[in-house]
Parts: sequence; C-alpha cells; structure tokens
Amino acid sequence: MRDEIHLGKASILCSLDNQKVEEYEIEIKKIYSENNYNNKSMQVKVTDKRLLEKTGGIIQGMSGSPVIQNGKFIGALTHVLVNNPQEGYAVFGDIMLKQSKEVK
Repeated sequence: MRDEIHLGKASILCSLDNQKVEEYEIEIKKIYSENNYNNKSMQVKVTDKRLLEKTGGIIQGMSGSPVIQNGKFIGALTHVLVNNPQEGYAVFGDIMLKQSKEVK
C-alpha cells in the first residue's frame, strides 16, 4: 500500500546488455502521496555505484523497471530528469493496478 512507502533506501530491478536481472540501490527522495493522476508519484535517485558506473544513472529502456522497498513491489520507474540522469520519477503500484483494470 502507498502508506507503507517511505523516504530512503529502495531498489530497482533491471537488466543491462541483455544480461540477467539485477537489483540496484536507489533512494526515494520525495513522495507525492496525493498523486492519483500521473506517473510522477515518487522522485528517486540512483545511488548504486555499479549502475552509475555502467550507465551514469537512469537511461532509455529502464522505464517500467520495478521499484522494491522492504521486499515489496511499490511501483515502477517512469521518467528521468534530463538535466540529471541520476534522478527520475516512479509511479505508485496502486495506480498501475487501477489503470490495468480500466484497460479493456
């Protein structure tokens, strides 16, 4: 649930260069808990040194990467900040579920 999400450590799951899926550390910097209308529910920052060395941050193709906190799926990456690729946005998992039920 959205009220279980908190600022601080989290991770994303993604695959680079068609390799296996790996977990990379991120930080949730801001939570827009009242957001029910767009894909900018959380502002996140890549903190994992391995990912920063490989990509410099969030790159094309990472959209949709699951965001995990305390072992739970809480959302997915949606956007990168163009002027700072280490930061971007993620959408709440509950918004994704709601929208998937509306698709027919």
